[in-house]
Amino acid sequence: MDISSTGLRVLRQIAESGSFTAAATRLGYTQSAVSRQAAALERSAGTALFERRPDGVRLTPAGLTLLRHARAILDCLSAAERDLTGTVSRTELVRLGLFLSAGAAILPLSLTRLAATHPQITVTTTEGTTPSLVRALRAGSIDLAVLTSRPPHRPLDGESPRLHVETVMDTELVVAVPSTGEFAGRTAVHVDELIDVPWIAAPVSNAEPLLGVWPGLPGRPDIVHCARDWLTKLQLVAGGFGVTTVPSRFSPVLPPGVSLLHVEGAPPEIRRVLVARLPGRPTPAITAVTRAIVSTT
Repeated sequence: MDISSTGLRVLRQIAESGSFTAAATRLGYTQSAVSRQAAALERSAGTALFERRPDGVRLTPAGLTLLRHARAILDCLSAAERDLTGTVSRTELVRLGLFLSAGAAILPLSLTRLAATHPQITVTTTEGTTPSLVRALRAGSIDLAVLTSRPPHRPLDGESPRLHVETVMDTELVVAVPSTGEFAGRTAVHVDELIDVPWIAAPVSNAEPLLGVWPGLPGRPDIVHCARDWLTKLQLVAGGFGVTTVPSRFSPVLPPGVSLLHVEGAPPEIRRVLVARLPGRPTPAITAVTRAIVSTT
């Protein structure tokens, strides 16, 4: 096969972003250039590498096989570039992805513990939804991911081999409300009281269910604000502009003016926090970062 490094980078970015358009944006290419690279890869491989679906693009089994080799080739090219330019790092790098609320609740303590035990390890981080981080793991753009799942805790994706997953903690979903007003001084709220309250939710996407609104809430929720950033959501709650859902694990980092209420009259909503990586033997640095994250419980 005659495959360029550019083609392999395009393959990796399509796998991570789930569409030709998003891959083009991230790479700084036109969509037509990405489409041409994808077609050239398939001609060279002699088989279909991409499956076009209504919800985006997924790699075929042959595409996943090539992706596995692409990760190794691109890593080797990066190492060669560092050797040639004399920029060999004296630290071990781990690229960590986190779901959107994990940064505030888990990351600082994990990095503090890691710095004390393994100062030679450097961690870079990126945020994303659980589906996007799973794709980034498969694409080799990150080494480790902190993810979330809900019962019945099915596999994170349908690809084979399955990702290696460890449980960090189980945490209850609760409702963040203003400390003043109708819910002041309370520790619980009945689900029926939440039907007509204003909600602060994350923007809806095909990849994630509605985040920030109590699951199974009767009727259509009154969403008054959409924000992906958790600090923005909680500051809006503190200002009395609505309520939102958060994991109970969030309690140590709540801003003033926000209280957490357990929900009665509905089954408890439990969220599992996971740390995931590609299968196989991890590097010592990845193992150390994993241990630092698991030890935050």
